[in-house]
Amino acid sequence: MALSRLFGGDDKDAGANTHVDEFVSKHDHQDRDQLARLGKKQVLRRTFGFFSIVGLSCTVLITWEGSLILFQQGLMNGGPAGIIYSFLFVWLGNLSVFSTLSELASMAPTSGGQYHWVSMLAPRSCSKVLSYVTGWLAVGGWQGTVATGSYLCGSMIQGLIIMTVSSYDPQPYQGTLLSWAVAGFCVFINVLASIWLPRFESLILVLHIGGFFAILIPVVVLGPHSDATTVFTTFQNGGGWPTQGLSFFVGMIGQVFAFVGVDAAFHMSEEVHNAAVVVPQSIIMSMLINGTLGFAMNIAVMFCLGNLDDALNSRLPFAFMEIFLQATHSVAGAATMSSLVLVLAISATVGIYASTSRVFWSFARDRGLPFWQGLSKIDSRTAVPRRAVLVTAIISCLLGLINIGSSTAFNDVVSLSISGLYASYLIATGLLLYRRCTSGFALPDASASLPALANTAGAELVWGSWHIPGTWGIINNGVACVYLVIVLFFSLWPPVTPVNAETMNYSAVVTGAVAIFSAVYYLPRTMSRHHPDLVMCRKQPGIAIGRLCDKCDGKCPVCDSYVRPTTLVRICDECSFGNYQNKCVVCGGEGISDAFYCFECTRLEKDRDGCPKIINLGSSRTDLFYQKKTNRTTNY
Repeated sequence: MALSRLFGGDDKDAGANTHVDEFVSKHDHQDRDQLARLGKKQVLRRTFGFFSIVGLSCTVLITWEGSLILFQQGLMNGGPAGIIYSFLFVWLGNLSVFSTLSELASMAPTSGGQYHWVSMLAPRSCSKVLSYVTGWLAVGGWQGTVATGSYLCGSMIQGLIIMTVSSYDPQPYQGTLLSWAVAGFCVFINVLASIWLPRFESLILVLHIGGFFAILIPVVVLGPHSDATTVFTTFQNGGGWPTQGLSFFVGMIGQVFAFVGVDAAFHMSEEVHNAAVVVPQSIIMSMLINGTLGFAMNIAVMFCLGNLDDALNSRLPFAFMEIFLQATHSVAGAATMSSLVLVLAISATVGIYASTSRVFWSFARDRGLPFWQGLSKIDSRTAVPRRAVLVTAIISCLLGLINIGSSTAFNDVVSLSISGLYASYLIATGLLLYRRCTSGFALPDASASLPALANTAGAELVWGSWHIPGTWGIINNGVACVYLVIVLFFSLWPPVTPVNAETMNYSAVVTGAVAIFSAVYYLPRTMSRHHPDLVMCRKQPGIAIGRLCDKCDGKCPVCDSYVRPTTLVRICDECSFGNYQNKCVVCGGEGISDAFYCFECTRLEKDRDGCPKIINLGSSRTDLFYQKKTNRTTNY
């Protein structure tokens, strides 16, 4: 009650039969129909266009800013040359990965992203459990990214205070409190000012590009200059690894983190106009923009690095702050430049909260999370999953408490942002490669209408508008899988040797714990969950599945709206073998398929012969995770 007063509006179930058209403009029927073919209902408001979703993609990535914030690991393991070459390797590898995943986003533009794609691609024998584990990895990875973003912003604020107030003694609890303040700002934008989020992201895109030059020019003009030989041939092995090559790959993970969040636009798909076309385009555009800016910034900073040891051993928490200080020889100038990076980092965290809450909400909508009934609610006034936003913030704040006791433990928990997300990418891209090599797709005929259900669990697979055809697509898909394996492997390595309790990388333990927990949580539920889908007809015991033709399928035949979740139409044997035998129950046409009724019409309406429609708790055709274990009958 109190939350409703504070944030306004009532919570609506994502599966309830609300008036969908109030959230969908007349130009969005194609998007709504595509969601219906995926077994989903349009409940979020489509407010993002191409420019605003490119803005969100670019500002969540903040690659040139992220390279500055996180290149300390690359400087220690790799040095100037290692940073430049590892950036190119990571950039090209991610282009391969996300051009592959964009094919899936074009086929099935849903907020679920990876776990939905795994469900539609995996063999039926293992699709549900694979999809479920992928969902937990994606949710865990994004939750770790949220906590990391808030923590880094809080630490940068502390760094600015250290730079400007020489007597300041930073404490871990202060960093945690500052990260909570950042979380509060992100919740405000995502819940109370959600209508302005697309414009906010468009504005930050301009600042993201303009800020690049505002940082680059002072560093290049005022900073010390190194020669090309020093920049492109100087490697560093500060981690004490046996070979320089091993040190290079360990240090590469800092650049990998600068590209975490590329899939943000995937999870905003249900809020984007013409998502099947716009989302893949925005992903590739953001990769090109951010990669170009990030590479240029890395080159410039490596040429103007100054004293490497001073940058690595500075009292400031981030090496880029020391580099700014050496370049400008001015505390005020360095603080101004660092403040610009901080503003962009906080803005990126706003977008991270938006994407995390959408995948969190989508997973709850598919009943993948505990308390999914409440977490899948949508605010009726703003069409925002505010409960998912609030729970995301609460989890992030609770994780921030770990930093007070041990920064090592906190870093191990949030390391899930790389291992969890990249594991989910690997499962999806690996299954796509498997289906490609086994001819698992049918190209649509431009003159034919798409099937009522497509690109969802158990349904036909059809390529979308973004597609790399033939051998080139298979090669690109294979390169993406190899790159993901390399990143996953080295993301589990510690930064230095010898390894002790403080320097050990526990991300393998954390990632494994998430996967094990998801399996433990899933198995008892799938063994015990019943989907009673049989209700006895008053006229005669025994019922049969009602049928609709392809033209009438995909929407409720009573209220004529495309809605999910829905129930299978059932009629008695007498009616099935008589009036409606092998015919559509709506138009009498041929080419029949299982019919679906929305929940409200199921409860309120009867069919033409008075047979009650069925109240079904789930359908095996649109349920991603749970299979029907029993067919319990109930007298209606």
